Amino acid sequence: MRYRTPQKRIKDFKEVALGLTERQAVKEANRCLQCRKPKCVEGCPVEIDIPKFIAIVKEGDYLSGLKKIKESNNLPAICGRVCPQETQCEGKCILRKKSRPVSIGALERFVADYGVSLGPMESPKVNPPNGHKVAVIGSGPAGLTVASDLARLGYNTTVFEALHEPGGVLLYGIPEFRLPKKILQREIDYVRSLGVKIVVNWLIGRTQTAEELLEDGFEAIFIGVGAGSPKYMGILGENLNNVYFASEFLTRVNLMKAYDFPKYDTPVKKAQKVAVIGGGNVAMDSARTALRLGAEKVYVIYRRTEKEMPSRHEEVENAKEEGIEFHFLSDPRTVLGDERGWVRSVECERMRLGESDTSGRRTPEPTGERFCIEVDQVIVAIGQSANPILVNSIKGLNLWGNGYIVVDKEGRTNLERIFAGGDITTGAATVISAMGAGKRAARAIDNFIMRRRESLQQSPEPALSQNKPQ
Repeated sequence: MRYRTPQKRIKDFKEVALGLTERQAVKEANRCLQCRKPKCVEGCPVEIDIPKFIAIVKEGDYLSGLKKIKESNNLPAICGRVCPQETQCEGKCILRKKSRPVSIGALERFVADYGVSLGPMESPKVNPPNGHKVAVIGSGPAGLTVASDLARLGYNTTVFEALHEPGGVLLYGIPEFRLPKKILQREIDYVRSLGVKIVVNWLIGRTQTAEELLEDGFEAIFIGVGAGSPKYMGILGENLNNVYFASEFLTRVNLMKAYDFPKYDTPVKKAQKVAVIGGGNVAMDSARTALRLGAEKVYVIYRRTEKEMPSRHEEVENAKEEGIEFHFLSDPRTVLGDERGWVRSVECERMRLGESDTSGRRTPEPTGERFCIEVDQVIVAIGQSANPILVNSIKGLNLWGNGYIVVDKEGRTNLERIFAGGDITTGAATVISAMGAGKRAARAIDNFIMRRRESLQQSPEPALSQNKPQ
């Protein structure tokens, strides 16, 4: 795939990757072996018929290829840009054993962008209204997937979003240079064209409770609010001025356009030397965003080696090309400040890798050797946890860990009419895994409501009853 040069792209927020040309796309499609038992489909959480759409691209019928994808995935322009294909569909590609896998993600992006170039796409066939209402809480990847799948089945589906614009983490968590807002908006408009209603500035748990939604006639509720609360490092100096959590930092820049202050009235402190703590995609996004805001030097501090980084390899390479400096096997111990409480440096301890932990990665162990990095801003990107406002407002809902919702493999909670999926059930994960959870939950909701319609008697039932053991 073509990319803008590092020298140009670090000066603005325009998209870095430029996509495939038509000639490149056809040539890449011709590499597909059209396996009889395609492993790539097994690796796709949203169950796209990958060989079929690639075969259509090979014939030059790009719009039909896009329609084939949209039979399973309503957000192809997004998935083609941000999904970790290297560990999913492309990771299963048989060609990977001897050479390079087919660039499935790039082909998905190509047909999606081709569709955009033709203008509004004809909406797929939607079943007639079936008279049933479903509420979806959260307009991120899981919520949009549930809503669109149910709308196509004929459900009256309403999405409730706490913020002033829909999109969830796709909007506030992923920078413009990776996922342009116009692309996201076009995908959301497509979901709306299916008949999905989106209500913004509506915080379930405060504006309205889950119980009240059920009393208003919604027969089932899907919770897809993600995990938006920051995780703390728990070290001295974490409360100093100019220490940001990545969730706040990226939200200010991505959703509230802090990079264009004072035109937009949500400033973010610009710094000369920035330390980003963490090794995931959020850390890479934060580091590359800080660079584009004008930082002279950006350091990524990670306690393991590059091999163990959870971030996509592509994003790490992009960050390196842009001049971001990595400090591996380094763990922050103290954030140091001046007499006025502003960040001046971060003290780290050098680590070594010990035995593997439950994640399969080797555990970092302290060596006792310490060093300081002079910075005037620290961005903490070590993960996120569940926001308690919603989950604590639902009586009897089973939770695990730091407020995550317990669900079965189909997204059912212990409360009969409540379903959930995405990061609020797993902890921070990927966009595509949240979408996969949304698809499974949509099927489970449909099955539940259809069975309930057949068996529901005249007598009313409690709003939130417990699920019977499976």
